[in-house]
Amino acid sequence: MKKNIAILLPYKEKYNLDKAGAASIWVKDYLSISKLKNQTLIFGNLDKKDKPLTKNFVNIDLSKAYIRKNIQYTKHLYDYHLKNKFNIIEIHNRPESLLYLIKKKISAKLIFMFHNNPQDMRSSKSINDRIFIAENTDQIYFVSRWVKDKFFEGLPFNHRNNCEILYPAIKPLKKFPKKDNLIIFSGKLNSSKGFDLYGKAVIKILDKYKSWNAIAIGNEPREKFNFNHKNFKILDWVKHDDILDYYKKASISIVPSRWLEPFGRTAMESAAYGCATITTRNGGLPETFNNELFLEKINDIELYKLIEKLIKNNIYRKRIQKKNFSNVINNINEKVSKLDEFKNHILLPKVFFNKKAKLKILHVSTFDERSDHRLFNISISQKLSKGFIRNDHDVINFSYRNYLSKNILRHRNEIINNKVINICNHYRPDLLVLGHNNFLYKNNLEKIKYNFKSKIALWYEDALGHKGEGPNWRQNLTLIENNNHYIDNYFVTTHPDEIKTIISKKKMNFLPIPVDENIENLEIYNSRNRYKDLFFALSHGVNFGDLKKRKTDEREIVINNLMKKFPKINYNFLGIANEKPKWNYDFFDELLKTKMALNLSRGKPLKYTSSNRIAALIGNGIYTFIDKKTNFKDFFNENEVGSYKDLDDLGNKIEKLKSKPNLINKYGKAGRDKYFKLFNTKKISKEIIDIIF
Repeated sequence: MKKNIAILLPYKEKYNLDKAGAASIWVKDYLSISKLKNQTLIFGNLDKKDKPLTKNFVNIDLSKAYIRKNIQYTKHLYDYHLKNKFNIIEIHNRPESLLYLIKKKISAKLIFMFHNNPQDMRSSKSINDRIFIAENTDQIYFVSRWVKDKFFEGLPFNHRNNCEILYPAIKPLKKFPKKDNLIIFSGKLNSSKGFDLYGKAVIKILDKYKSWNAIAIGNEPREKFNFNHKNFKILDWVKHDDILDYYKKASISIVPSRWLEPFGRTAMESAAYGCATITTRNGGLPETFNNELFLEKINDIELYKLIEKLIKNNIYRKRIQKKNFSNVINNINEKVSKLDEFKNHILLPKVFFNKKAKLKILHVSTFDERSDHRLFNISISQKLSKGFIRNDHDVINFSYRNYLSKNILRHRNEIINNKVINICNHYRPDLLVLGHNNFLYKNNLEKIKYNFKSKIALWYEDALGHKGEGPNWRQNLTLIENNNHYIDNYFVTTHPDEIKTIISKKKMNFLPIPVDENIENLEIYNSRNRYKDLFFALSHGVNFGDLKKRKTDEREIVINNLMKKFPKINYNFLGIANEKPKWNYDFFDELLKTKMALNLSRGKPLKYTSSNRIAALIGNGIYTFIDKKTNFKDFFNENEVGSYKDLDDLGNKIEKLKSKPNLINKYGKAGRDKYFKLFNTKKISKEIIDIIF
């Protein structure tokens, strides 16, 4: 059978009988009952003399490596074993190995298991590291809620669908074992594990209760404690199965950790095998079993009192033992089944959705309702929704600005958030499209994304590129960066290469200004008697058509300089000097008077960035000029859309062409045809859906 699954143990993890750590025991126990064990290979590092816990083990010997062994280990695995060979790679407790494979863009699905505090581990200490791991790992498991909470601490989100708790587990005994008067400690014999407390307390107990014995299983060469008593034996490390046999015999188990235990396997195992287990509330220990024996003060006196209470009160001790034995909360069958189900989801053949299937789309944007659709001809919102509908999707448009204008100004964000959530509760959209703004609270985005299983996309049309130094670009960028962890894809009218942002580049996409067959339906190149040479329009949209007062627009400076340098050109300018802006059909009437048009955006020219009127110009068949630095030459040649390097170049080209109506008409038609081919609403909307899904 093909090996579809690779399990990567940490380089120092010993997958053998004598020195198996928490990750090794978890893998061994999992494979003992997993239905996928024959499809799985385990990779690790063992001495040649050691025997691995299971047969399907591949030993990676890097004895000659001296520095960054874990990275060299991972690199060796990638180069010789992993690349293009497995469908699933399960990595245990080494974030740097995970990051290495992510950055290699390995094709396998990646599962990661945190056995320790992520904040104490290389490559997951920082918030940015953990965000990267969360966003680029297919599935993450944590051995306790405490470990999970440590992972999300400080992150801008507190939940992700790919992050779950998967407790270490044990196979319960069928019959309650016969118990001896035995107290047990298992683990490293150091102060972090509380071995010093255990030694002091049990020596006093053994002196007073002669029929009782105590053992300690483990070792610690770096820290020595001398506890001598005829009834107290200190064993070295023994096989894990032998430790379980001791738990069967022991009446009382002590886990007095000062250390913040990520989980606490000793506590879980001893309790499941019928020990009355005393532990602390540190780390994940309270999650190991249903326990009432906690050291509220971590000292040997408190420990002595609890042990004595269990010894003196047989009824109480046996009640605790039976409670622990009969209530094993971490049953291995459940945990293995959960992990197998996820892996099978990846391995088994998929039933793919019909790509033509209809989606339910909630599009939240402006839609210009409060201005009586004055801007219908330049509204990206309307055009995108038309495109979604033409691609057979079901669309609800919600115009949030119109809704707010009908409500009191106080608590504006709360009002709109409640409204969107209510719509989603009823509609359950497959896709939430946020147009031009990101006003939803994090908790609501989280609810929509994870409770309703919705994809979330945001599009934005104002200046974002730092290189362009356009108006409010930093404010605009900050606006869309907020909550970016919940947004699946961004679509922006500034090319992503021009944007310096915290948003992952793979989430950002260029959004051309679309044209629509029912809106851009003029054929200006067929219009005769066009007596004006050059058209340009400023909107001052926020002023509802009024001329701006006491405000300047750098585009006006450009226009004024052009008119001074080239007075022979017959200009048709709107929104400048005493010419008020015009909208919809009044706007079209002005276009029909004019031979050529100019498209200008605020700020310095940026790649692919233009005023959203570019679609209304080129799409209606008027030959249009745009700054050469916008790189529209990537889409259009000079015979379709004109380019200029400076004002002199622009003016000279206009003067040269203005007396050649046939050539202007030819260029206008060619530009319109190309623009509709590249950027029509149906095509753009389809590409958006294809990218998201």
